[in-house]
Amino acid sequence: MASDKTASKLFAKRIFQLIVSVGGFAYIFYKVPFSSVVDNWSLSMTPWILLMLVAANLIMLIQANRWKGLSVQGPEIPFKTYYAYTAMGYFFNNLLPTGFGGDAVKSLAFGKKFNQTSQSISAVLLSRIQGLLAMFLCFFIALPFALSKTEVPFAYTMTMTIAMLVCMVFVVLCLFSDKVPVPDVILNKLTFIPKMQKSLSIYRQYKKQVLLSSLDSLWLQLLTLFMAYAYFRAVGLTIDISILVVFTSITIVISMLPVSLNGIGVREGVQVALFTGILGIPAPVVLSAGLLGYIPLLFQALQGAVVLLAAKNNTLPKNN
Repeated sequence: MASDKTASKLFAKRIFQLIVSVGGFAYIFYKVPFSSVVDNWSLSMTPWILLMLVAANLIMLIQANRWKGLSVQGPEIPFKTYYAYTAMGYFFNNLLPTGFGGDAVKSLAFGKKFNQTSQSISAVLLSRIQGLLAMFLCFFIALPFALSKTEVPFAYTMTMTIAMLVCMVFVVLCLFSDKVPVPDVILNKLTFIPKMQKSLSIYRQYKKQVLLSSLDSLWLQLLTLFMAYAYFRAVGLTIDISILVVFTSITIVISMLPVSLNGIGVREGVQVALFTGILGIPAPVVLSAGLLGYIPLLFQALQGAVVLLAAKNNTLPKNN
């Protein structure tokens, strides 16, 4: 009975997110005709799109390397296996409206395959938070320079500050989770918590691996920002780097709110609010640039589809 209620709530949540995503797109393109967006696309975009695809692949390679570096327990597993499961995560994250997210799917599948579920989930969880902290670092470094050139509403800065503090607290709780008492009532229902606490707290003994994964997270953030720079350049726009860093970081954080499917519909609205509302760039141009950002996402998801096909045919990389 409880499972039926959970399934119903999950279904209702997915329907709500679908409505927000479709409604967001419908509203934006009601205000901004799609034909005016397409007019900004041409063959001259090709070099920038190719650079975006290269950056997208580098992102996947670094993510796989970060995951491998944080897998400090268990058997030695080939890098190609981490890459394959990273690609699988992108498939679920970008193409399917699942109730799990790509990170959850890939970490659970990986953990089940190699009998180290808690370690797999812990590594992916910690790496995701490190990625957010790297983004906040770039944001606050760029913010003073951006403020000297344009207005950034205080509400956005406050939102980013609160989100950063939450991430910092979360990292501390992860690393010292074994020191946090959990009521027996919760432990009786969520029996996996002690294993997770042990897997997370063990990183206190692996400072080098945590530091290296933090550096990987910084490289990932720089590549993500480069892709944003590239899709604006593809439509002929050159935006000040500090402003681009600040606005892109704000867009990422707001798009993470679980009100739509993978931020679709919300992302475009935030981009128009920032780049059009504050910088005065025509909305069709902003949308034409932002939509190009889906190309590398589809490229990453396509690799995940290949991995799933390989898994179905039992040709997925194994521990050897």
